[in-house]
Amino acid sequence: MLVDSAGLWFRSYYALPDSLTAPDGTPVNSVRGFCDMLAKLITDRRPSRLVACLDNDWRPQFRVDALPSYKAHRVAEDDPDAEEVPDSLSPQVPVILEVLDAAGIATAEAEGYEADDVIGALADREEKDAVEVVTGDRDLFQLVRDRPTSVRVIYVGAGLAKAQDYGPAELADKYALSADRAGDDYAEMAVLRGDPSDGLPGVAGIGEKTAAKLITQFGSLEALLAAADGGDSRLTPRVRGKLADAADYLAAAPSVVRVARDAPVVMDRADDALPQSPVDIDRLRALQQTWGLGASIDRLIAALSE
Repeated sequence: MLVDSAGLWFRSYYALPDSLTAPDGTPVNSVRGFCDMLAKLITDRRPSRLVACLDNDWRPQFRVDALPSYKAHRVAEDDPDAEEVPDSLSPQVPVILEVLDAAGIATAEAEGYEADDVIGALADREEKDAVEVVTGDRDLFQLVRDRPTSVRVIYVGAGLAKAQDYGPAELADKYALSADRAGDDYAEMAVLRGDPSDGLPGVAGIGEKTAAKLITQFGSLEALLAAADGGDSRLTPRVRGKLADAADYLAAAPSVVRVARDAPVVMDRADDALPQSPVDIDRLRALQQTWGLGASIDRLIAALSE
């Protein structure tokens, strides 16, 4: 199981009230929600290995160089290198990392890369076990595969209670993509469609359904663009014009949308096996007491010990 950690702690922060506080009054809503989600994932899905994947760089320079609008709207006003993060969330992240460390749950990151890239690199090189990616980010749909080991995405965009399980067949069915290259189709469809939440404008006038139809009809984004350049009669003059107008964007966007499967991932420990019990129960109980984490830590301990 590869967990998009930042996605989970942001989701927890907004799902739970900041009236959940430590004894000193510090909000711990994100910490508690994160622990609860992790405990439920472990209990329900019983992974043998688990890695909490981290953002080392939330807005990597190589993506900004390719497309300056990438996540530009999320940049903090007082620091051009920092993401706009709620004041009461930032202090909770180190606590989450301490909890993971005391529990013995592996974390991974890559210098200059996002968690998506870490997940992509780890999933891509896994040759032994089936992989489940837990995320609320649809970008990671591009990772689904059946071979050599399956990679499925457990999509929690609507919350963990409404999690959706996607492999190639389910992804192809939902978006009318080719089952034999559903992940690649999705990434190329996403390039055409764009994503305002990431600062990706897409091709004006081409929405999700049209994007999917074009990619499946021509087999790939590269083939589509070649057909447009060659005046292929299957494309209307209007569509050819829109693709031509977006030529600069289309040249840059694939390197932004695609996860970097060659990211230099570094693990915080040699073994990513899920521990049968917390590796440092005393430290975990101390964190529970200091931060008022109550039943959330109890549930995490119980999940590990089942």
